[in-house]
Amino acid sequence: MAKDTFLNRKHTLNCKGKLIDISKPSVMAILNITPDSFYQNSRVGTVNDALEQTAKFLEAGAKFVDIGAYSSRPGAKDVSEKEEIERLLPIVQAINKAFPETLISVDTFRAKVAEEAINAGAHIINDIAAGNLDEKMFETVARLQVPYIMMHMKGTPQTMQIDPTYENVSKEVFSYFSEKIKTLNQLGVKDVILDPGFGFAKTLDHNYELLRNMQILNFFELPLLVGFSRKSMITKALNIKTEEALNGTTVLNTTSLLKGASILRVHDVKEAVECVELANRLIG
Repeated sequence: MAKDTFLNRKHTLNCKGKLIDISKPSVMAILNITPDSFYQNSRVGTVNDALEQTAKFLEAGAKFVDIGAYSSRPGAKDVSEKEEIERLLPIVQAINKAFPETLISVDTFRAKVAEEAINAGAHIINDIAAGNLDEKMFETVARLQVPYIMMHMKGTPQTMQIDPTYENVSKEVFSYFSEKIKTLNQLGVKDVILDPGFGFAKTLDHNYELLRNMQILNFFELPLLVGFSRKSMITKALNIKTEEALNGTTVLNTTSLLKGASILRVHDVKEAVECVELANRLIG
């Protein structure tokens, strides 16, 4: 079991002065305010829709709500910085006001968007590019001193699935994080969460090889976030539709929890919370 592999892991996050306990795995709900996210049922178009969905997430047991205004699905259309901010800020502000205890993560690779969202009430920056698409991101995170989720990805959302190649995907992801963590430590960033980037710049085989070896990332003694929810690594493997991928999502979530995952990023909160509860009984 994974228990012995992450006893020394960091178990708290400082979210604007409030220490958040993540010693037990938690669930992060996905709230997409984009018209083209890959899973249609995850999209919301208005502030009221966002508030209604957030209420459902919280009732189902989500600890975090991750808000994205730029679709990162393979081949997604580019969105300007201005449009991303205009989509994002009203939702962040409304959720912060209506549900002040909610821990809001903002899904963006742009430093300016991240900073404005944090100032509007968000608590965590979730960067799919780990600073590679905005050279100001790391210094912004260091200045804001908020938890930072950094994901492994090659290229951009528009190019990442064009023939991704690795000699050894697990070793390359490990080395990638090793260098990034060193830089962040030098800048004084205290709360870092690692996301292996399942489905980003990886083939079907790459994804499963990485999951098979995911426990090597416990070496860093940092929280691990995983996102399998209804992704193509499930639908392609089983030849099913996105709407049919909940069962496969639960299988992969369970596997990742047994390998040390701290946060499940999902569309279906109730099922993920149940998955965590049962996995906790195994992990102890």
